[in-house]
Amino acid sequence: MRIARRQRLLALPVVFGVACLVTASTTYAASGSSSVGSQHAGTKLKTHLGSYLAGRVARGRNDTTNAVEFYRRTLVRSPNNIRVIQSAFLIEATEGNRQKAASLARRLVKNNKSHQLAQLWLGIDAFNNGRLNEADKHFKAAYSGPVGELTSSLAQAWVALAKGKKNDAYALLKSSEQADWSDFYLRYHRALIADVMGDQKTARSNYQRIFSVDSRTPRTTAAYIRHAVRYGQYRLAGQTARTHIRKSSSNGHEAIRYLFKKIKAGERLPLIVNTPEAGLAEVFYGLGEALTSEGGVSLGTIYLQMALVLKPDFPFALAALANVYESTKRYDRAIGTYNRIPKGTALQASIDIRKAVNLNSMDRVDDAKAVLDALAAKHPKDIRSLEAVGNILRSRKRYREAIDYYTRVLALLPKEEKRHWTYWYARGTSYERIKNWPKAEKDLLKAMELDPDQALILNYLGYSWVDQKVNLEQGLKLIEKAVSLKPDDGYIVDSLGWAHFRLGNFDKAVKHLERAVELRPEDPVLNDHLGDALWQVGREREARYQWEQALTLKPEAKDEVKIRQKLVSGLPRSKKQAATLRQGEKAKRKGPGKRVEMTVRPGRSSPAVRQ
Repeated sequence: MRIARRQRLLALPVVFGVACLVTASTTYAASGSSSVGSQHAGTKLKTHLGSYLAGRVARGRNDTTNAVEFYRRTLVRSPNNIRVIQSAFLIEATEGNRQKAASLARRLVKNNKSHQLAQLWLGIDAFNNGRLNEADKHFKAAYSGPVGELTSSLAQAWVALAKGKKNDAYALLKSSEQADWSDFYLRYHRALIADVMGDQKTARSNYQRIFSVDSRTPRTTAAYIRHAVRYGQYRLAGQTARTHIRKSSSNGHEAIRYLFKKIKAGERLPLIVNTPEAGLAEVFYGLGEALTSEGGVSLGTIYLQMALVLKPDFPFALAALANVYESTKRYDRAIGTYNRIPKGTALQASIDIRKAVNLNSMDRVDDAKAVLDALAAKHPKDIRSLEAVGNILRSRKRYREAIDYYTRVLALLPKEEKRHWTYWYARGTSYERIKNWPKAEKDLLKAMELDPDQALILNYLGYSWVDQKVNLEQGLKLIEKAVSLKPDDGYIVDSLGWAHFRLGNFDKAVKHLERAVELRPEDPVLNDHLGDALWQVGREREARYQWEQALTLKPEAKDEVKIRQKLVSGLPRSKKQAATLRQGEKAKRKGPGKRVEMTVRPGRSSPAVRQ
């Protein structure tokens, strides 16, 4: 499902190629992510190879804007190099540059008629220009490999419908000729085509089959709802929407909630696909979204761009493309893509929230807050914008402000439900961070009351009690339950070890804290805790090593002071613990000598986040 991107340049010494790659990488890296025009105007790469390799470096860093420019430069110098043409085509297609990608695709298929993506791109270009026979020819040529076979069949079916050949369209969607996993897509598009043709029976049977298998996918659910409304069956439409909302983890997708309101108001709804053009766009959107979700970002992005060539204002395809940019940390591109979505769709609130999240990722916190405050003012009963502001402020350690927003969220809840535990948990942890423990404890207990099996709550409350040396036994039980729910969470395992430390069970503390550091070796707090436990069982050299290790991981300033003090003077021990250690030393002197090996662990870098 991935397109191979590694290319080999012929007739060039390997050493020369590596040297050029280093030069190109260095030149590109020095420019940062700025545009080629502004940063590279004074830097002319001497050879087409330098531009080619710089383009590969840029693409590897997801800097597709610069990659496009580098490959275009390379094409000027090497217009007939098939490897350069292929790389240039892929990057132009990734950027959605319709005409340039089509021109390069034509050059590719002259050399390689089985180039799948080039054939698909040319098929779309021909379809868009009304050349249906040519489009069909290109889509047929792309029939290879599981994804290619499915894409080709779906695309040819919509071309057949555009030609008025209903039976041919149905015949192309026979699941017996495809892999088992493709049955979902084949049935979905069979239903869509039947809807366009007014074949209610065929559409209904396929929608029913799809929905019985998967009622949580918003796109197919929306298509089924709109199909039911078309034939005046509002009761079926309402039942479909309610089933989706009930079975979804977060109260259903907003697009379905939007349709549910329309159904209850008795409004008419258009079909999700009304034309062959929209159906073909649906093919590439659906597969593109699936590919990017499953890790095939490069191929999935090109599929999404093909959907947008067919339907430039396709909200779901644009949202999926914006998600790709978010996943590759190109937040400005994500915001720009969200801005292309027509205003007033059912996705509008989510779009604004995502834009704010991206602004926050760009350290534009106040801009993000302004977007969300405006959204909250426009929709005063919608808690999503308030929750988003609270989460952003909490992540920025602006806990007092975050508390105000979480309080506003809680005031808007019509009734308390199990899924609302997150709001009390978020506010409770914020109270704890500003050292208002009475209110923090109250909120955390409320969160646990709503969902007693949430490891986050159990760990945070149990750890807080243990750390304050109150409710030690109860806190230990909460943490033990949390560990049973998430045995591979280093922070939770650390809490269990620290609880035993507070209770004086130092041997058990060492056991669990060593496990915690194995799971989260980069955390300074966990390393510090392990050092404390090792000291108490007499493994002083290892304890000092662990404290020194914690210092390399950039602990908070107050923790750094404490760790440095421990390196100087160690930790005090109780009389009982000192006596136990003395007895152990005597036993060692009487028995055969043993060498204690110090455990060495790799370096670490990021601080603990218990929230």
